[in-house]
Amino acid sequence: MAAIVLGLLCSLLWGLSDYLGGVKSRTFAVPVVLAMMYLSSLVVMAAFVALRGAGPPASEHVLAALASGLVGIVGLSAFYRGLAIGTMSIVAPIASTGVALPVIVGLIGGDNPGPVRAAGLALAVVGIVLASREDDAGAANVRQQRLSILLAIVAGVSFGSYFVLAEIASSGDVAWALVLSRASAFPIIATIALLVLRRGGLRPRGATWAALAGIGLLDLGANFFFNYASTIGELSSVAVASSLYPVTTVMLAALLLGERVQGIQRAGVIVALAGVVMIAAGG
Repeated sequence: MAAIVLGLLCSLLWGLSDYLGGVKSRTFAVPVVLAMMYLSSLVVMAAFVALRGAGPPASEHVLAALASGLVGIVGLSAFYRGLAIGTMSIVAPIASTGVALPVIVGLIGGDNPGPVRAAGLALAVVGIVLASREDDAGAANVRQQRLSILLAIVAGVSFGSYFVLAEIASSGDVAWALVLSRASAFPIIATIALLVLRRGGLRPRGATWAALAGIGLLDLGANFFFNYASTIGELSSVAVASSLYPVTTVMLAALLLGERVQGIQRAGVIVALAGVVMIAAGG
């Protein structure tokens, strides 16, 4: 039960950070947004690990952490770009369908959810898919909309891979998993961001830098809750609970950006939440 609650907290923070990051990515280049986010979270985690004084875990956990950082930055780059050019209430739920990968891996690895939780897992995934349905016939740029969906699919595969790798890395040490994942990704995204800025990309200033750093800390909090939850609960259940972030993103996009949330999306949200209740009840 505790793992499911942590997964839901992770989902809430991811939904909020994704909305804020997606909005910022409509003004600034995605690499610039992500570089500042990763810098703030890397500094915080590096300081925490240094103060704690514990050495790194075994090599297999280190390698999994480094790999999770690489697939994570690919996923976030694709996701934020999709949020920037497409409809958030379409992109976010599609990206979250990547939860199918850790669910499959968890079941193969021996997760035994039982009939109630298994039904809840199925309902949550169905709800996520339903939440991604929206009539985009009125989109100003159909090609751009299709590209955003393709980016969402890339993000989903990357996020699913991240879930699996992060669970492996966190079984060694959660803090080291977080710092190593950011250490592997930050040099890459920072280099790309510098190239973008040198070529005339819009440069954030003052309060915007602080806002991006804050978004990075929200994302870090979400990752911490997921990584820790994956060490005390079943990967399949935790991954599904953590993948309900589109609920937050869709609702914020509707309230603050005026994006339409149609009946099928509302039904998807209800079905997904019903699935979460069943997942928790089956624990």
